[in-house]
Amino acid sequence: MENTFWTALATSTLAALVTSLGIYTIRRFSDWGHRNSTYFICFAAGVLISASFLHIIPKSLSMSPQAPAWLLIGFFGMHLFNRFLTAFVCEKDPDKKEYAIGVVPMIGIGFHSFIDGFIYSIAFTVSILTGFLATMGMVLHEFPEGIITYLLLVRGGFSERKSMILAFLAAAATTPLGMLVSYPLISEIEQQTLGALLSLSAGALVYVGATHLLPRAEQEKKKYSMVALAGGVLVAVVIVASKA
Repeated sequence: MENTFWTALATSTLAALVTSLGIYTIRRFSDWGHRNSTYFICFAAGVLISASFLHIIPKSLSMSPQAPAWLLIGFFGMHLFNRFLTAFVCEKDPDKKEYAIGVVPMIGIGFHSFIDGFIYSIAFTVSILTGFLATMGMVLHEFPEGIITYLLLVRGGFSERKSMILAFLAAAATTPLGMLVSYPLISEIEQQTLGALLSLSAGALVYVGATHLLPRAEQEKKKYSMVALAGGVLVAVVIVASKA
């Protein structure tokens, strides 16, 4: 049991490091990143939406009969949060009018990364092989997840330094935190509860991809944006195939 704990902690920390590497890379090569930010947005939209529909939602439906309701709550919960942020923060402070562009995806990605930590705990508790198979699929999306969280925060009006810190806290640190929080409780977490949490995170991710990322990419009409979107879909398919 002790070895399982350290293995789950090591792999969830690896996921956080890969996300951090994405954040560092885009900060280090910021000019290149800003020039190609539309492609990253399209790529991330492809990954988030496709992974949600191909894996997270079907998995949650198989685990909990209440999953559809939680999926709806996740989607509209993010919508209401976005409306609140726009009405009470952005409109009252003109300097913060674009904050929702960065904050809403950050919250959605952060919650999903936190639930990823739960999955590491559960997968390695089942077996080491199951845990490593889950790790292979999950780490694939960590690098672009860090990049897109950082870029959207910058676009939302945050300074580069603050964007880097917030992206790290939301997209990277939440994964090992979720693992540490869930591991002692793993025997008490019912399958239906985990299914509800997965469905909630899927609703948030679909909202982020469909209402924040894709419309933003469509506004800028970059020449190869569809190629980037297709690349994101392909990565999602690879993630799902590696977990099958």
